[in-house]
Parts: sequence; C-alpha cells; structure tokens
Amino acid sequence: MFNGNLKKEAIAKLEAADKEYQATAADVTEKAVALYEKRKATAEQIIQACEQYINTLANSPKEFDKSVSEFKVEFTKFSQIIQQIKFEADKADKISGSMAGAGTAAGVGVAAFGPTAAMAIATTFGTASTGTAISALSGAVATNAALAWLGGGAVVAGGGGMAAGNFLLAMAGPVGWAIGGTTLVGSTLWARHKNEEIAQKANQETVNIKSKTTKFKADKEEIAKLLKLTQGHADGVNTRLNFLKQEATNNYLDFSHDHKIELATLINNIQALSQLLNKTLS
Repeated sequence: MFNGNLKKEAIAKLEAADKEYQATAADVTEKAVALYEKRKATAEQIIQACEQYINTLANSPKEFDKSVSEFKVEFTKFSQIIQQIKFEADKADKISGSMAGAGTAAGVGVAAFGPTAAMAIATTFGTASTGTAISALSGAVATNAALAWLGGGAVVAGGGGMAAGNFLLAMAGPVGWAIGGTTLVGSTLWARHKNEEIAQKANQETVNIKSKTTKFKADKEEIAKLLKLTQGHADGVNTRLNFLKQEATNNYLDFSHDHKIELATLINNIQALSQLLNKTLS
C-alpha cells in the first residue's frame, strides 16, 4: 500500500514514545504517592509530638505555640482536600458500578486512579471543585467535569481546565488514555485516513507525547526534592524534640543558651514543614 512503510514507521515511533510516556507517568504517580504518605504520616506524628511536649514544658515561648498552631491549620487544609477526594471518589465508585456497560460513568476520571493515587496526585498537583458534584453528572459531561476537576477546576474559574485534567489523567496509564478518549493507535478515526495522513498525525502525537514525557520527568525530580525536604525537616523536628526532652528542663525559663538555640531551630523546622505540607508543583 502506498506510503505503508511510512505509516508503520510513524506508528512504531508513536508506540515507543507512548510506552516511555506511560512508564514515566507511572514513576511520577509512585513518587506522588510516596510524598503524600510522607506528608500525612509526618504531619500527624509531629503535631502529636509537639503538642505533647508543649504540655510538659512550662512557660513555652509564644513562637513555639504559634508555629504548632499554624502547622495544625495547614494540616487541616491538607486533610480537607483528602476528605473531598474520598467523598467524590466514593460517589464515583457507586455510579461506576450502577452504570457498568452503559458508556462513560460519572466521575470515572477520579475512580481510575484509586483512592491513594487520586489523593496523592491532588495534593501534589492541586485540584479544585467543578462547582457541581461530579457524581451528579453523566456521560460526556461527567467525563469533562472529572477532567476539569483533576486539572484544577474550570478555566473560567482560573483553573487548569480539561487540558490539565487530561495531563493528570494520563498518569493512570492506559486506563487514563481510554477515559480521556485519546486512544493513540488503532482508532476507527485513524482508519479512515490515508497512510500519509495517518503518518503525519502519528508524528504529531509523538512530538506531543515526548513533550509531556519531558514535563513528567521534570515533575518527578521536583517531587523527589519536596520529599527530601519534607523528610529532612521532619527528621530535624524529631531529633531536636528528643534532645530537648532528654537534656533540657521542663521550664523554658531555666533553659540554657544552647537549649534555647535548639528550640529556635525546632521552630524553624516546624515552620518549614508548614510551608511544605500543601506545596504543589508549579
């Protein structure tokens, strides 16, 4: 067939690019999950440890109390995001079950990730509500709403819209591509085109996918940095708390100069963690 080899080569390149893309997306999702779990566990443990120490420390400085309170506020924000996603995902799961085989299920974009991955991606990249509960929608409207939700809300509301939603949804791997309606190879639409047109479209998609792969790789590095910073400040909090519990008195007024420095450093660690807890990728 005329230009048959051209089509085969283009599709082969597209498939290779797609394979690398999905592997990189899977890596990003794994990193996001690790960051989410570290944030959640660290925040819960540190809030509890700091409050316990405050209760044993007489005349604790206002800066210490203030920093712990601010950290609790940030953790509340973090928890609210998690609860929102759980709420939407639960409704999506119910509707997906009731609409099985009936086309695109409402909220399937959220359900595709699984609860942990959805929460990890949301807290890493940021999300916003569409204004209408995803579970209340159906069909293509539901898919669009899910994509927009995952992408940070509707464009008119200042969010990333469906384009960003598709970008995040791709992290679900092959499932994500199917939900997004962007199956790359073998679609009936492509079958209608001539070989040269198919090759051109495949090449265009290859360039697009490689561009997204590059972005994913940069995201993975940024997530790794956030994870390292979070771990470092968490370790700093734990180390200094343990030191003060063992070496300092229970009354701040009797603290030595070195102990006051350790407490000041502890406060800096807590403040840094507060800023990192809800930090999303740019």
